[in-house]
Parts: sequence; structure tokens; C-alpha cells
Amino acid sequence: MSGKTVSSAILILVIGNLFATLCDVFIKMAGSSMSAYQFTLMRLVMICLILLPLAYKHINFKAEVGLKLHVLRGNLWVLASILLIISLSQLPLATANAVFYIAPILIVLFAGIFFKEKITTGIVIAACSGFVGVLIILRPSEVSWGMISAVVFSVLLATNSLLIRKLPKNQNLFFGLLITHVSALPLTAALAFWENEPWHFSGLLYAAASAVCSMIYSLACLQGYRYVASSQVSSAEYSGLLFVVILGWVVFHESIDFFLVIGALFIIVPLAYLSHRDRRKRRAEECLSVVRSQLDAG
Repeated sequence: MSGKTVSSAILILVIGNLFATLCDVFIKMAGSSMSAYQFTLMRLVMICLILLPLAYKHINFKAEVGLKLHVLRGNLWVLASILLIISLSQLPLATANAVFYIAPILIVLFAGIFFKEKITTGIVIAACSGFVGVLIILRPSEVSWGMISAVVFSVLLATNSLLIRKLPKNQNLFFGLLITHVSALPLTAALAFWENEPWHFSGLLYAAASAVCSMIYSLACLQGYRYVASSQVSSAEYSGLLFVVILGWVVFHESIDFFLVIGALFIIVPLAYLSHRDRRKRRAEECLSVVRSQLDAG
């Protein structure tokens, strides 16, 4: 799975989303009793310890590193991790993740704004439909920190995914991830010690498990979005919605209500249509290119 073709990039992102869901499960199992800052620091230290032996042979500061971009992505990761913990502690797993899946819509919109990828009428309709879906799922009679955290987390997730496109193309994935997460240590440690709460290590095992899953998801994003246009593969992100529904029911005995199903359809169906349309259009263009080359050769 190189990630250099659309099909391999989609498969990578689907696998990544399974591990992202498992990461959320472990965070939710840790419970709201854990400090968000402490738990984030524990996860980050675990990720760095896992990455260090994997990246050791690939450490190369002589080539282009992109340090400023890694620092930016690392600090965005800290903020996103804290918001993820808050939203999962206050919302059911399936509900929180349904909101998270506006991130693919935001990825496509941000790609159009910042990378000049074409924004069609269908993309705008999908964006509007996605936000309507979020409102249906949350039914916000009153705004809670869990709701706000879930929405802002989606924005940060989309931003971080798109920043991958700016990273040096030939940089080793493990080395790049190590730099990103090491860059996040100062801010995370400062927040944990500033909070000045008694330290609890009961959630260390959950932090380690979520760290492994988070790292696998990060690797999947790095590989899945690096070589192909985000509009072609971002729809693979909503595969995780199926995973959260199953795991939410099995692990936390969450029921799936009518509003969640309808809201999820508002988010997923337009994205599925756009993905299918883009793939069909590209296949037609490839066929046309082959015919032209054959005519030229003749």
C-alpha cells in the first residue's frame, strides 16, 4: 500500500480510521476523572517513546526538515487532543464521532481555499448538508463544551491533515512524526504543570493503547494524503463512522437513535456521491488520454 494511487490511499485511510476509533474508545474508557492535560502529556510521551526506535535509523537533519511546519502541526495536535478528550467525556462515542466527520468536508473546502483545488457546486452543497447533519445529530437546545470541542476538533483535524501536503516529500514518515510530536512536548508539559492537579497514573495503560492507535492513524494520514488530491480520498474518512457505531454499541452499550442516523446520512451521502463522481471523471480522463496517445502513435 504505497498511497500513490487513489485505491491504495483510500484503503490506508480506512485502516487508519479503524485505529482512530479504537483510540477514541481507549480515551473514553479512561473516563472524565483524568485531567485532560495530564492524559494528553501521557499519550504524547508514549507516542515519542514508540516512535524513537522506529525513527532512529532515519534521523537526518542535513536534508530539508520543515521544522517550523512540524512545530505548528505538533501544537495543533496538542489542542486537538485536549478537545478530543473533552468531547468524548461529555458526548456518546457515536455522537462525538459523527460530528468529527465534518472534517472531510472541511478538508475539501480548505484545499480549495489554500491549495486552489477546484470547489464545485457539489462540494458547497456537501458542506452545507454536512453542517445540517451536525445540527440534526446534536440538536443543540443549549450549547455545551462537549459540542464546541467536537466542532473545533474537526476544524483542527482538517487543518493538520492539509498541512501534510507542505511537508518535505522524501522525509521518512517515522522521522517526520517524531519531530512533530517532540515539538509538542513543551506546550503539553507546560499545560500539565500549570494545571497543578495531583498526578494520577491509573489511566497510563489507556494512554499507551490510545497512543499506539493514534500513531497508526497519523501514519495513515501522512501516507494517504501525501501523494493524491484530498478531494479524491477524503471520503474514506467517514468509514470510521461505521466503526464507532459498532464499538459504541459493543463497548459502551450506546443506542443508535433516529436523529443520529438521519444526521449521519446528511454528512455521508453527499461525500459518497462526490467521491464516486470524481473517480468516474478521472477514469474517463484516463481512458481519453490512452485513446489520444494511441491515435498519436498511429
